[in-house]
Amino acid sequence: MIVVVMGVSGVGKTTIGSALARRLGCEFLDGDDWHPAENVARMAAGTALTDDDRSPWLDRLNAMLRERAAGGKHAVLACSALKQAYRDRLAAGLERCEFVFLHGSYDLIHGRIAARQHRYMPPSLLQSQFAALEPPARAIAVDVAQSPEHCIEEISAGLAG
Repeated sequence: MIVVVMGVSGVGKTTIGSALARRLGCEFLDGDDWHPAENVARMAAGTALTDDDRSPWLDRLNAMLRERAAGGKHAVLACSALKQAYRDRLAAGLERCEFVFLHGSYDLIHGRIAARQHRYMPPSLLQSQFAALEPPARAIAVDVAQSPEHCIEEISAGLAG
């Protein structure tokens, strides 16, 4: 099983995704670690990525997920996956890919992102992420106003059900 923990920047994908991977006893992958240098430079400069900017990154993530699935390995990927087209690209060729949609109010997420130091994602890009977000029709949706522990319990129940 492949699980993609998705949502806008600052929603808790890495925190919740890594804890979920520990609970499931599988590998955790952070999509942020696989952005090409050009994408990182664009975001660091406060420029939102285009679909064309994201395409090679999404293809690379999909290849990594397919490789793990072909080897019989489970994995949890933290990835914004803001649009349905991105989610389709990530799940292409995978027999079982579950999406977990972490969501919260703009004010909550903005407060979190303003309080942290991300290596390249400035708070100024949060609005563009909310604007691009297409909430998934099929996903385990979890409100991140709750504690990470409660979120993990909700996700685990959704994966089991």
